[in-house]
Amino acid sequence: MSRASSTTGPALASAGEWADRVHSLLGLHATEGNTVDVLRNGDEIFGAMLDAIDGAEQTVDIVTFVFWSGHVADRFAQALVGAANRGCRVRVLVDALAERKLDSQVINTIKGSSCELRWFRPFTDEKIPQLNGANNRTHRKILVVDGTVGFIGGVGIADEWSGNARNEHEYRDTHLRVRGPAIAGLQAGFIDNWADHNHSGFDPMSESVIDSRPAGTTACAVVQAAAENGSNDIWRLMITLIACAQQRIRIASAYFNPGEQLTQALVDAVERGVSVDIMLPGTHADKRFIQITGEASYQRLLQAGVVLRTYEVSMMHAKVMTVDGTVASVGSANFNQRSLRHDDEANIVVFDPDVVAVLDRHLDEDLEHCVLLDPQEWADRGLFQRVAERVTETVNHWL
Repeated sequence: MSRASSTTGPALASAGEWADRVHSLLGLHATEGNTVDVLRNGDEIFGAMLDAIDGAEQTVDIVTFVFWSGHVADRFAQALVGAANRGCRVRVLVDALAERKLDSQVINTIKGSSCELRWFRPFTDEKIPQLNGANNRTHRKILVVDGTVGFIGGVGIADEWSGNARNEHEYRDTHLRVRGPAIAGLQAGFIDNWADHNHSGFDPMSESVIDSRPAGTTACAVVQAAAENGSNDIWRLMITLIACAQQRIRIASAYFNPGEQLTQALVDAVERGVSVDIMLPGTHADKRFIQITGEASYQRLLQAGVVLRTYEVSMMHAKVMTVDGTVASVGSANFNQRSLRHDDEANIVVFDPDVVAVLDRHLDEDLEHCVLLDPQEWADRGLFQRVAERVTETVNHWL
C-alpha cells in the first residue's frame, strides 16, 4: 500500500493516503493483510456467525447489545453451548438492558453449561441499585472465534433480523466478517467490555495472542469508542471522513441525530462539491420518537443540497459510511448522540476500494426501495411535525 507524504490539505486519492490521515488524527494504525467479507441481512449474517461458532475449536467471545428471545436466540444458545461442550472457552457478554427480553430458559441453557455469561453493567448488585454508569451501555456487536475469524456490524441476536429484508418483519442490516491481524482490534473491543470493572477477574495471561500473519490484502483499523464528555474516537472518525471527502459521501444509519458540528460538516462538504447521500429508516422505523429527533435536522440538510432518502421495505438498521469509493466505516455506531456520547461502540474502517465497491453496490440496490425526500415538500411539513421536532430538542443530546 502506498504511503502519503507529510503535507497537509491535498485530496486523499488512495487507500494508503486515507489510512495515513486516519492514523494521524486518531492514532489508529491500519493493519494490512486482512480479508474482509461483506454480509448483508440475517440470512447471510447469522449463517456465517453460526458456522464459525459451530466450527470453533478453542475460543468463542461474543459481546452484543441485543440478545432477545426467539428462534435466533435459541439457535445461538445451542451453538454456544455446543462449542463449550466441545471444550472451547466460551464467553458471552450481553448488555443488561437485554436481560428483560431474553427468555429465562435461554439464560438457564447458557448458564447450565460451561459457558460464562455476564451482563454488562447490571442495574442491581445483590439487590442494591447500581446507578453509576447506568446510562452508559455497550452497544458493540462483536464475535471472535479461535482468534482467527471475527464479525462486526449492526445486527442483533433476535428474530427481527431473520431473512433477507424482504418485508417489514425482516430488518435490513450489514455485518463484516474479518480474518487476519485486524482480529486483534475486535478481540480488544470484547476484552475492553469483559474487563469493565476492577473485579472482573481479567487475566491477561489467559488471553490468546492473535496471529499477525497475513490472511488477505485489505488494510483496516478497529475503532473503539467509550462514553466520554466531549468527542470520542468514532465522532472524530466521522468528522474526519466527512471533512476529507472530495467526491462522494454515502451514509446509512438506523438512528440519525448528528448534532451541530457533524451537520455543519455535511453542509460544508456539499458546498465544496461533494455529493452527500444519506439513507435512513422510513415508515418502518422501530423508534418513532428517536426518528423525529433526527428529522429536526432534515430541513437544513435538504436546503444545503444533501440527498435524504427513507428506506421503505423494513427497518433499516445498518450503520455504513463510504467515502470516495475508497474507504468505509461499518460497525455498531449510529450517526446519533447516543453512539457519539453515551455508549461503548466499535466500528471497523476499511481502506480497500474492492470492499467499498461491494458496500456501495448494496446501497445502490437499496435505492429502489427508498423514497427521495423533496426539499420543498419537507419545508411545507405540517405544524404537528414541527412541534414534535421542537419537543425532541429538549432531550436530543441523550438520543
